[in-house]
Amino acid sequence: MPYARTTDDTALYYEVHGEGEHTLLLLAGQSNSHHWWDCARPDFDAVFRTIVLDYRGIGRSDKPDTNSYSTRGFAADVLAVLDHLGAGRVHVYGTSMGGRVAQWLAADHPERVGRLVLGCTSPGAPHGVERDDEVRRALAQPDAKAARRALLELMYTPDWLATHPGPYNTIGERGTPGHVLRRHRKASADHDSWAALPAITAPTLVVHGTDDRFNPTANAPLLAERIPDARMELIEGARHAYFEEFRAVASPLVLDFLTT
Repeated sequence: MPYARTTDDTALYYEVHGEGEHTLLLLAGQSNSHHWWDCARPDFDAVFRTIVLDYRGIGRSDKPDTNSYSTRGFAADVLAVLDHLGAGRVHVYGTSMGGRVAQWLAADHPERVGRLVLGCTSPGAPHGVERDDEVRRALAQPDAKAARRALLELMYTPDWLATHPGPYNTIGERGTPGHVLRRHRKASADHDSWAALPAITAPTLVVHGTDDRFNPTANAPLLAERIPDARMELIEGARHAYFEEFRAVASPLVLDFLTT
């Protein structure tokens, strides 16, 4: 299996698809594996060499129970994968927590990022807009089935759920150890890139669904205004998993940005 080693010798699983001249790195959401991109990735494989990976703790990657989990640390891990593959300058498309990781990659290593797409993401709690208490209560309820249903309804519209029974690759990787889930939640909750965002030099597209309550839509203009010359596109009616349910709109939008 293909693995890269980080500076602390953590093994990270990755996959490479497509045969394009340029490389696109796809970064998944919190506690999710590379399967997060299974639906949309083929749209990009036709144009790019795509890289997907499992964060530390997730999927086939090592699962250390250490204080090594942070969005900035995940960006350093991503850089180890790119170095292992000999990938120099790449385009980066990160969604949800993957967008937070992508922010650090672009800010800390501008020479490695060609174009940047930030989907359904946030600059972090200190300056961003957090989900409301109703959403928090729905996700924290003790009935596991009800909490799962609440999460699905935050990701997808009722019409989509009625016609797509699953499996769903965007609601967390099954079998993930408890210590990893806790550390991923903390990494995402502690994210604060606000001071670094003006240092991003890559042409940037910010994409968000208009009906996203999981990561409120109000974060999109905050990012677009904070990152120099960033452009914002809102997808009408979309919830958090816009890139899957609204793939017919989102993929062409992103491809056009990445190829022009």
